[in-house]
Amino acid sequence: MRNIVSLAGFFLTGAAVSLAAGLAQAATPAQERADRFLALVNAGYQALYRVEQEAQWTASTDVTPAHDAASEVAGKAYAAFNGNPALIDEARALLAFRSELDPLTVRELERALRNAAEGPMTNPGLVAARVAAETQQASVLNSFEFKLHGKPVTANQIDDLLETTGDLAERRAVWEASKESGPALKPGLIKLRDLRNGVAHELGHADYFTLQMAAYGMTAEDMVKMNDDFMRELRPLYLQLHTWTKYALAKKYGQPVPKFIPAHWINNRWGQEWTGLVEAADLSPYFKGRSAEWVVQSAERFWTSIGFAPLPPGFWQNSDLYALPVNSTRKKNTHGSCWHIDLNTDIRALMSVEPNQEWFSTAHHELGHGHYFMSYTRPGVPPLLRDSANPGFHEGMAELGELAAAQVPYLQQVGVLPADFKADEIAFLLNDALSSSIPFMYWASGTMTHWESDIYAGNLPTDQWNARWWKYVRDFQGIEPPSPRGEKWCDAATKTHINDTPCYYPNYAFATVVRFQLHDYIARRILHQPPQRCNYTGNPQVGAFLKSIMEKGATQDWRKVLRDATGEDISTRAMVEYFRPLQSWLEEQNKGRPIGWE
Repeated sequence: MRNIVSLAGFFLTGAAVSLAAGLAQAATPAQERADRFLALVNAGYQALYRVEQEAQWTASTDVTPAHDAASEVAGKAYAAFNGNPALIDEARALLAFRSELDPLTVRELERALRNAAEGPMTNPGLVAARVAAETQQASVLNSFEFKLHGKPVTANQIDDLLETTGDLAERRAVWEASKESGPALKPGLIKLRDLRNGVAHELGHADYFTLQMAAYGMTAEDMVKMNDDFMRELRPLYLQLHTWTKYALAKKYGQPVPKFIPAHWINNRWGQEWTGLVEAADLSPYFKGRSAEWVVQSAERFWTSIGFAPLPPGFWQNSDLYALPVNSTRKKNTHGSCWHIDLNTDIRALMSVEPNQEWFSTAHHELGHGHYFMSYTRPGVPPLLRDSANPGFHEGMAELGELAAAQVPYLQQVGVLPADFKADEIAFLLNDALSSSIPFMYWASGTMTHWESDIYAGNLPTDQWNARWWKYVRDFQGIEPPSPRGEKWCDAATKTHINDTPCYYPNYAFATVVRFQLHDYIARRILHQPPQRCNYTGNPQVGAFLKSIMEKGATQDWRKVLRDATGEDISTRAMVEYFRPLQSWLEEQNKGRPIGWE
C-alpha cells in the first residue's frame, strides 16, 4: 500500500512540470501525457479499491471492533491515493485540454476527480474524520440489536411478523421496535452530514447530494425535478392504488377507512412496498419445502439461461448468502448486496436468503449486479470506468431480473408454480404494482430523494429532521405513523442506505423506470410476447441485448446508452402502459370512493 502511494507521489511530482511545456513538443501531446497518468491512476485505484473492499466486506460480515478498525485504516489509504492533491491538480490540468483528448480519456479524468471528491487530501484531517465516522456508523448499523417486548429480535423476524401478524396492537409494537435504531444512529448521521458536505466542498461541489448527482451530469435541482416528473406522470395510478389499498386494509383489520394509511398496517417497515394484499398472487405456499440454496441457484440459472457466463467459482466460495442461526454470536449486515471486490473476477454477495418470495426476488436482483460486473470487466473498460452508465443503470438491470422472475410463465418453468396454474392477470399486475413498483416510486422519488436533498443540499436543521421526514411520508406516500413521532426519533436513519450509501435513492427510482423500458423492449421487440406475461429464459437474444448495454460500463453517456438500446429517452411511458389494464380495473373498483387523501 505504501509503495503504491509513494509511486503516485513520485509520478505526480514529475507531472507538476508545466503541461504547456509538454505540449510544445509534437511527440508528447496531451493525450500521451494523459495515457501515462491514467495508467498509474488506474493501477493504484484498482489495487487500493480491492484493499478497501476486502476490509469493508470483513467488517460487514463479522462486525467486531478489530474489523471496524481495519476497515478504517483501509479507507484512509484508499482516500490518500484517490484524493492526492497532485492527482487532482494533474487531472484538472489535463481537462483544460479536453478538446485534444479522447472522449474515453475525458470520462476517466472526470471519474478520477469524482473519486477524489469523496476523500480530498487537500484537507487530510477532514477526510480522516469522515472515514472514522463512516466506519463507526457502519458498526452501529450492523451490530444494532432490535428488541420486541424486551427480547432480542432479528430484522428478518421483524419482517416476518409484519407479514403474518393480524393483531393491530402487536403490529404497532413490531413497527415501533423496528424504529428503535434511529436514536442510536442519529448522532453519527448528523456528524456525517457535515463531513460529507465538507469533502464535497473541497473540490467545488455545492454539497454532497450534488456530488452524487454529478455521475448523471445533473445538478441537484435537475435530479429532484426528474423525480417530480416521474411522480406527476404516475400519480393517477398511485392515487387509485392508494384508495384501493386503504379500503382493503380497513376491511382486513376491521377498521374504518382512514384518510392516510397507518404505517403499521403495511407489511413493509417503511411503506415502500405494499405486500400481502393479493391472495391470488401470493406465492408463499409454493416455496414450502424449498431450500435457501435452491433460491440462489435458481437465480443463477436464470442469468446463465439467457447467455451469461456462470459467476466465477469464487462467488460461491467467498459469498455470505444465508441467514445466520438465531443463536449465532456473529453479527452481519442483513441488507442484500453484491460486491465487485477487485474490479476483476472476485465477485461476492452478502444476503440472508431464506426460501420465500421476497428472497427469490432479491437473489435474482443481486446476481444481476454480479453479471453486470462480469460484463464490463474486460480490457476495453479501464478500472476507473468499471461501473454502469450511471448508478441507476446498475440497479435497473438488477431490478429487471426481479421483474422477469415475477412473470407467471417463468415461475411455471422453474417449478415454483404448477404447469396448469391459471393466473389471474389483474391479480398479478396488482401485486406487482403494490409490491415492487408504484408505491416504491413515491418512497424513492418522493420521501427519500427530497429528504436527503433537504439535509445535504438544504442543510436542514437537525431538530427538524423527523418532522420533515413524516411530512414527506404524508405528502408523497399518503401514510402516517400510528402516533406522533418527535425529534427523539430519526426514522429516516432506520433505512440502511441513509447511513452507508447516502443520496442513493434517486438511483433506485431511475432504475424502476428504466427497467420497464428495457422489459418493454425485450417483450415486444425480441420475445414478441405481452410485457405482462413473458419469459426470458432460454433466449440468448435477450442476453445479447442486455450485454450490449452492460459491457460498455461507464464508457459512454447514459443518455446515449439508453437511446441506442431502446430508441427513447428516460420515460415512464413503458411503466404506464404495463399497468394500463390495472388502472382501468382500479377505476371500476373505486367508483364512488374519495380518491387519494387530499
